[in-house]
Parts: sequence; C-alpha cells; structure tokens
Amino acid sequence: MIAMDFLGLSGKRLLIFGVANRKSVAYHVGQLAAQVGAECVYVVRDDAIRQSCAKLLPGADVHLCDVEYEEQIARLREVLANRYDRFHGLLHSIAFADYSEGPLPFHETPKTAFLRAMDISCYSLIAISRAMAGMLDPDASVVTVSISTTTMAAENYGYMAPVKAALDSSLAFLAKSFSRFSRVRFNAVAPGLLKTSASAGIPGYADAYLYAEEVIPRKSAVRTEEVAAAALFLLSPRSSGINAQRIVVDAGMSINYFDRELIRRVTQAGPGG
Repeated sequence: MIAMDFLGLSGKRLLIFGVANRKSVAYHVGQLAAQVGAECVYVVRDDAIRQSCAKLLPGADVHLCDVEYEEQIARLREVLANRYDRFHGLLHSIAFADYSEGPLPFHETPKTAFLRAMDISCYSLIAISRAMAGMLDPDASVVTVSISTTTMAAENYGYMAPVKAALDSSLAFLAKSFSRFSRVRFNAVAPGLLKTSASAGIPGYADAYLYAEEVIPRKSAVRTEEVAAAALFLLSPRSSGINAQRIVVDAGMSINYFDRELIRRVTQAGPGG
C-alpha cells in the first residue's frame, strides 16, 4: 500500500467485470487497486475462468455471470446483495466479437454477429448498471473500456468500432439517468492497441500492433498497466469532476500519423510498396 492514499480508494470496494487471464485490463486494474488498499470483488463469464482465477487471484471473491443472459445478471445482483452493502466503483471490461469468418468488408457484416457484439460489448454496461444501481454508493464511479478511436476505419477491427461508438455514447445517457437519484459517474478509458489475449483473435492484429509501435512517438506500444492506471484514476474520487467522458491512452499515436520517417519510407518505396 502506498504511504499516502492519494486516490482515496483505501477501504473502498470495487466490482470488477472481465478478468480472463493475466493479460486482461481488468486483472491489472484489480492488482493496482489492491496495492492502494481497495477491496476487489470479481465477476467472470464462466466456471472455467473462475477456476483459473483461483490461482491468478488467490483468496479473491469471484462470481459468475454471463452478461448475455438477463437472469444471470439478476442472480448476480441477488448474490452480491446478500454479501455486500455497497460498491464504490464498478469496472466494465467486457467485449466480444465473432471473427470466425475472417475480416469481411464492413457492408457484409452478418446481422447476428453485429447484434451479439452489441449485446455483450455495449448493452451489458446498461444492464449491469441498472441491476447494480441500488448497490452503488451515491458517489460511485463506473468505468468501461473502449478504444482510442471509433472513426478510423481499421478494416480488420470492422464492426466492433461502431459497437464501441455506441458504448461511448451510452455514457452520457447513463450519467444523465443516474443523476436523477445519485452522483454516480460514467466514464471510459480508451486505449490504443494492446497486447492482450482478446486482441490476438482479431485478424491482422499483430501487423497493426507492429505498425502502431512505429507511429507512436516513443516507438513502443501502450502497456496494459498504463491503461489500468488511467482506469483506476477514473474509478477513484480524484476524478470526481469527470463525467460522461473518455480518456484516450494511446501514447500519442493519434498525433503522429504523418511522421516524417514513415512518410520517407513510403515515398521511397514507390507505388505498391
């Protein structure tokens, strides 16, 4: 624990959704939160993940909930209400996309794949917030994990960018809804390309990641720990003046697309590279 509780999280309780393994953003948020004295309660998708978390998070309270199913969200709420009085923060680090058909032109996006991704990656934040509303401290902070930009057409990422855009938009509406009975805040941490297990399933992601390292001014990609630190700040009372916003954590990639060295390589390579 740090000598001074700068973040104001010591003794506070956080509900963390989305740990899958040691590379998960949610895992790193939990580790940092524990270091500053916060109590972390975890929610994972299935029993296989819970069993692996027994080794990854020894002694932690880990619950099950597949957010695709409303009855599981309701059951989770019931279980938590019987054990805890309130939560001071909630992390929503949940996303899903089916890339089994490979990278398709956006206009060929299957309807079922799009709607399922929207349900799990976006609507789940609304559903969880609704279910947990009565258990959130009046000054609680809810943080979701978005992406650094939803307007750049990264072809391999495809329909998940519009899904994340919907997630970003929902922050303002959730913040407004909750303001009628509380001071609960809703924000997002929006990272650039990360080296996670989930990203490994995106077609062409490895090449995009290597390209990002060339564009980023410091020439190294964003680390998951950096994203977790920003998320923990948003979960803390220190960010009390921030609501319905997104904090981009991309190590400056978005300001460096016209890097002169990259331009030189492309122009010297000539047409077709």
